Amino acid sequence: MSGPTTAAAGASPGQHSLAFRVMRLTRPSMHADEAVLRLHPNDLFVGEDLISDANPHVPSNLLDLASSDSSSAEGGEFDFRKRLFIDNPTDAMGLSGFLLLPQAFGAIYLGETFCSYISINNSSSYEARDVIIKAEIQSEKQRFLLLDTSKSPVESIRAGGRYDFVVEHDVKELGAHTLVCTALYNDGDSTERKYLPQFFKFVVANPISVRTKVRNFKDNTFLEACIENHTKSNLYMDQVEFEPAPQWTATRLEADEHASLKNYKIRDLLKQPVFIRANGGIFNYLYLLRLHESGETKDDADTVLGKFQITWRTNLGEPGRLQTRNIHNNLPPKKDIDLQVVTAPSKVILEQPFSVHLRLINQTERTVGPFEVYIISGSSSDDRSVMLNGLQKLVLPLVEGSDSINFDLNMVATQVGVQRISGITVHAVQEKKVYDPLQDIEIFVDAE
Repeated sequence: MSGPTTAAAGASPGQHSLAFRVMRLTRPSMHADEAVLRLHPNDLFVGEDLISDANPHVPSNLLDLASSDSSSAEGGEFDFRKRLFIDNPTDAMGLSGFLLLPQAFGAIYLGETFCSYISINNSSSYEARDVIIKAEIQSEKQRFLLLDTSKSPVESIRAGGRYDFVVEHDVKELGAHTLVCTALYNDGDSTERKYLPQFFKFVVANPISVRTKVRNFKDNTFLEACIENHTKSNLYMDQVEFEPAPQWTATRLEADEHASLKNYKIRDLLKQPVFIRANGGIFNYLYLLRLHESGETKDDADTVLGKFQITWRTNLGEPGRLQTRNIHNNLPPKKDIDLQVVTAPSKVILEQPFSVHLRLINQTERTVGPFEVYIISGSSSDDRSVMLNGLQKLVLPLVEGSDSINFDLNMVATQVGVQRISGITVHAVQEKKVYDPLQDIEIFVDAE
């Protein structure tokens, strides 16, 4: 069901015989009763003070009806407190069951279908002949022709008559739009063709925003998407699908299902749409992305991960559809030298030596080195809880291109509790280049 709504005023038709009237076709809304006390049919005839056995002016049949309708009241007497009772679940919603046609042009959102009912009226005493009608929508970048009767003009629109038509347009751009309606016609005894243009402006807003975060952990890439509802109505997300780029596969991560639903064959058919509340409601999605097993490394892969296809419906089923731009994987710049932890003890004994096994990887095609590995001193070096045991600098030989070397650092802990090994640094001697320190390593130091 659709309700017509007058559009924003266009250009004045002046002395023209014809004039356009534009109405937007939108679905009605539910009429909500905001009154605290609900109306009872008996209230139309009498009030609470009149319903009394002592009042001879009230017909007895009305008193009997009032008593039967208020049987829940004490003693069977009529009581206005019944207005506060919730007899039906719908009573708490305040919905009366009536539909309310829109009273304004309303908001138009990206991804919706703009549907308009256009009427061209002849308000003069002359007949309009050979009427050529055009309707188009202009955005900031494009122009879309919706109707053109040039090849088959309307033969005539009689005095006081009208010609009606409906146009539709899938809104795919944000910002200001203009619905341009024009008519070319003859009227009266004049042979000169008259030209009538009228303009109806509206603004297209963004219904939802999609905020994404990409996190890389070893060979896995995690994509988090937060969808926020910017409209004034609730949205029911029929589909939120991530379409990965060709070199990626995507798996949505969800909470564990109840045991009774795991083997339910038609659970996908009965799955309810995701509900996002109006005016800022959000819902989060999490995806695990992996590269295809083609020998390609993550560093060599294209930074494009993919894009989202999103469809939704409003309270009364009006559809909407959006496609996001490509989402990119912002990988950190590739390092020439990568220092990694191979093994590290989770628990050590206070003041007893232990070793941390490390690996230095040459990620270039040339031979580099030699290297010095040491712990940089900070402002609180005197209070360092874990330090090198023995030589304070470990010298490593040359490392060929795309090769690696393993080595051990001998260390000792001087304080108990959870401690951090921080500041392990690699220095390329010939290139005189110091690389970023290794990330902190947590260990537990016990007294014995």
